[in-house]
Amino acid sequence: MTTIPADQVIRLKNALPFWLSLGMIPLAVTGAMQGGWTVLLLPLCSWGLFAILDALTGLNRDNADPKTPAGQLVWHHLITLIWFPIQFTLLYGLIWYMPQAAHLGLAEKIALFFGMGVVSGTIGINYSHELMHQKDRLDRWLADLLLAMVLYSHFRSAHLRVHHLYVGTPRDPVTARYNEGFHRFFVRVLIDGRRSAWKAELAMLARRGLPWYHPTNPYWRYWALQAAMLGLALALGGWQGLALFLWQAVVAIWQLELVNYIEHYGLTRRHLGEGKYEHVLPRHSWNASHRASNWLLINLQCHSDHHSKPDRRFPLLQSHDASEAPQLPQSYPVMTAIAMVPPLWRRIMNRRVRAWRKHFYPDITDWQPYTKAINPPPR
Repeated sequence: MTTIPADQVIRLKNALPFWLSLGMIPLAVTGAMQGGWTVLLLPLCSWGLFAILDALTGLNRDNADPKTPAGQLVWHHLITLIWFPIQFTLLYGLIWYMPQAAHLGLAEKIALFFGMGVVSGTIGINYSHELMHQKDRLDRWLADLLLAMVLYSHFRSAHLRVHHLYVGTPRDPVTARYNEGFHRFFVRVLIDGRRSAWKAELAMLARRGLPWYHPTNPYWRYWALQAAMLGLALALGGWQGLALFLWQAVVAIWQLELVNYIEHYGLTRRHLGEGKYEHVLPRHSWNASHRASNWLLINLQCHSDHHSKPDRRFPLLQSHDASEAPQLPQSYPVMTAIAMVPPLWRRIMNRRVRAWRKHFYPDITDWQPYTKAINPPPR
């Protein structure tokens, strides 16, 4: 009988909370098989349950040793590696099943695929974000496949080539401006995000003396993968399957951009003149140390450290305290729900942005050169 070494048991135990995402799979299957109110299990659990768990488990400000070797993070890494085949099987299995599910009405199918979009956005895109930052070729391919499943492949270019370079400046479409409501932000980023990603890749090619249509342009891969995902949805589920696939993609993108909105709302880097800005610091991201939602989001809420060390594996991301980085009053799931109501969001967050400015940049009195004007006027 083979026994597992004690150190492996400890590593597995530390990684297991991050595997809670697998609990979404039986919820989706239950909704498809049973119908009725069970089609709402996915959004109820991903939002409501983890908000409750956060209240019960509290904050976690303990930090792992950032020098921990990758070999000790195998169980953490594995959940991100296996998620694509799991999500792929679930999504296309549901698409194949829907035309045969006579017990499900149209409203139930729409609700079920709303939940599927929550899974694709909250977990799938989040895992792709972790994978795209790694150097391993398999990791990056899995990131591209996950993004293709929600027709948002350009996010990799936008995130790596634009967001990480220009976060906290007007050149970053994903940095939400002070007093900008989410709905306005969402429309803006859908346009500007794609435009900035395309321009960034063209600039990369131009620096190598290559035209836009060169095979190394990642957009060829983006387009091919997205076309394959669309074609498979149509082949398995007909026009109904294709429509449901598109619906879950829209929901997933909405989930992603809700998180993007709250991560940097109103935060700006000091302008040094001549179009130059200070280096990105922990103060330029909103953080949350809520234990349970960090399990679900694989420590995405330790966002300041991610911007400091973009390729750092998620188990090693460090939690910064309020002296270094601004803290959200609630976890990401709760704050994204609040962001859907702009007046409530402004009431909660605008005073925090003003306090952040006063704390970190007391010498700056005129913030107009740092941000684009947003109406209505700041309160």
